[in-house]
Parts: sequence; C-alpha cells; structure tokens
Amino acid sequence: MAKVLESPKLPWKWGAEQYPIPAIYLHLVAVMDYMSLKQKEQAEHHLLAAWQIARPDDLVEAFGEHHGLLGGMLESVIKPKWPEDFKRIIEITYRFSNGWRRIHNPETGEDVADDLTTTEFAVAMLAARGWTNQEIASHMNISTHTVKHYISIVLQKLGIHQR
Repeated sequence: MAKVLESPKLPWKWGAEQYPIPAIYLHLVAVMDYMSLKQKEQAEHHLLAAWQIARPDDLVEAFGEHHGLLGGMLESVIKPKWPEDFKRIIEITYRFSNGWRRIHNPETGEDVADDLTTTEFAVAMLAARGWTNQEIASHMNISTHTVKHYISIVLQKLGIHQR
C-alpha cells in the first residue's frame, strides 16, 4: 500500500496575482491527482483555491474543460454552493466536449459521451478509477442506490455489459 504523504505547506495562491490562469490550472491538476489518490479533502482544498482565484474575474472555462477529470468535485462542492455558476460550467463542459470529439475523435462523433449527462459521466469516471459505490455516493452526496442507478444507465448507454 502506498504511503500517503501530507500536503506540503505551499503558498496556495501559486503566483495567482501575477498569473491567475496558470495558478488555476495548477490547482485543477492537483484536484485530479488527489481524486486519483482518493484524497477528497486535499482535492476539495485545491478546487476551492482555484475557484477563489477564478470566480472574481469569471475565469471558469478550465472548470468546464476538465469536468470529467475532476472526479465529481464540481457536483459535490460547486453545485450546492454556487448553483448558477455550476450551470454555466456545465454549459462550457458540453460545448468543449462536443468540439473536442469533433476535432480529435471523428470516428465516434456523438455516440459516446454526448449520450451521458455530466453527472453520469462523473460517476462513470470515479467508477473507472476504482471507487466503490459507497465512496462515490459519499463523495457526491447521493445514495448508493442512486450511484447504482447511474452506473446501470451508463453501462446501458455505452453498450457495456459489466462494470
């Protein structure tokens, strides 16, 4: 089992006053890494640090572009506290996702991720990272029954027969 290290005491703004956009991206990458390590508290800390830098100047594009990789953090942290901002981020997510597939994956077109809601996609990403239904439910503030329902829908939509 890998040893979990405590987060170093870094200046969480990471040059945000001079370079807000790189600081936002650095925090979002930290969110992705901590979610892969199942360290939700650290991930949330970095998400909120990025949000604190981004929100005043409306620099929220990166949140939408990285929705799937943020492992449900937008749903569990941003959506409850800033629902209108969350809606805008999801609009960015759909716009970015559609454009990305058209440019980078023309063979699948709209047959895969366009069929999934952002919540279904977030649940699927966490399941793909090895999170249990209980861990996903706890993280996203939903019941395990709801997680099972989302996974069932994802499997059906993607034509997959087992998790």
